[in-house]
Amino acid sequence: MAYLNPHNPAELASLAANIRQWASELGFSAVAVAEAELSDAGEGLRRWLAAGFHGSMDYMARHARARMRPAECMEGVSRVISASMPYWPDAAPALDVLGNGALGYISRYALGRDYHKVLRPRLQKLAQRIVEAVPSTTRVFTDSAPVMEVEFAQRSGLGWRGKHTLLVSRQSRCQSGSCFFLGEIFIDIPLPVDAPVPNHCGRCTACLSACPTGAIVAPYQLDARRCIAYLTIEHPGVIPEVLRPLMGNRIVGCDDCQLACPWNRFAPRSTENDFAVRHGLDGASLVSLFAWSEAEFLERTAGSPIRRVGYERWLRNIAVALGNAPRSPEIIAALQARAKNESAIVREHVAWALGRFGI
Repeated sequence: MAYLNPHNPAELASLAANIRQWASELGFSAVAVAEAELSDAGEGLRRWLAAGFHGSMDYMARHARARMRPAECMEGVSRVISASMPYWPDAAPALDVLGNGALGYISRYALGRDYHKVLRPRLQKLAQRIVEAVPSTTRVFTDSAPVMEVEFAQRSGLGWRGKHTLLVSRQSRCQSGSCFFLGEIFIDIPLPVDAPVPNHCGRCTACLSACPTGAIVAPYQLDARRCIAYLTIEHPGVIPEVLRPLMGNRIVGCDDCQLACPWNRFAPRSTENDFAVRHGLDGASLVSLFAWSEAEFLERTAGSPIRRVGYERWLRNIAVALGNAPRSPEIIAALQARAKNESAIVREHVAWALGRFGI
């Protein structure tokens, strides 16, 4: 086949247009290109780490240098192609579930198939089509390496960084708001770069006010140590007691800052079958989820992002939610059945929850 000339601007512009078309065929809602250069982004990351906002996510500090230097992830990288895919499923209304303390709330991104398993193969297919069109070296990332994905996506014009630190878009009916996944392709040819878009948050601080634990300590500053997503997924140990009552019935992640964002009123529902709700987890009772054995947990979270939480944290998180739930004989019995759990962490949180009911 005839290859494109990687030094011809017109041919590179044509390739960029083709990449958008190929990405659309693979289910991506938007694609944009940025330079593989982050020299002016390092100071913000250093300040965030120095403040200890990363909590127990030691890998954030260990790989800080690589995050700021894309060439450490792929030698010779010239451009970063960012691609997005909406994930919000057709699920029980989030506010209805959050308003019913007997139900367990799971972040809507985690209700279907693990996004790594969805985005990565498609990004690889997109990268292969690029390589077939022009001699090049590529590497694909899906939240799987020290890549500052929101920074690259912002620089490419896919959206702007909201005050909750997530990317927000108002591009089209295919993508608006912040409920989408990001993936990247590093490439060693000088594709034409796209222009950043203005920040459209204005004076709005809805996301800051909505955060149950006050984790968004200032616009564009997130203290992960207070973030419910961090506490329920990343944090391996005891959840600070002062934060437990604030977690409500959120057992895996939290969507409150996104639910409050006005731009998400226009967010489209995902059309990807892979992101459809599995096992009725969009509004299951806490008592039923707490009764799962480890074998049931592993079976029902196979291929799901929830699997990453692990069984011990799953029980820990639900114990906290049960302690925040309206008192009922079923909830008391469920907690008492786990009071002598083999895990000291689970026992500690169960004891706290029972204590909330004076037991």
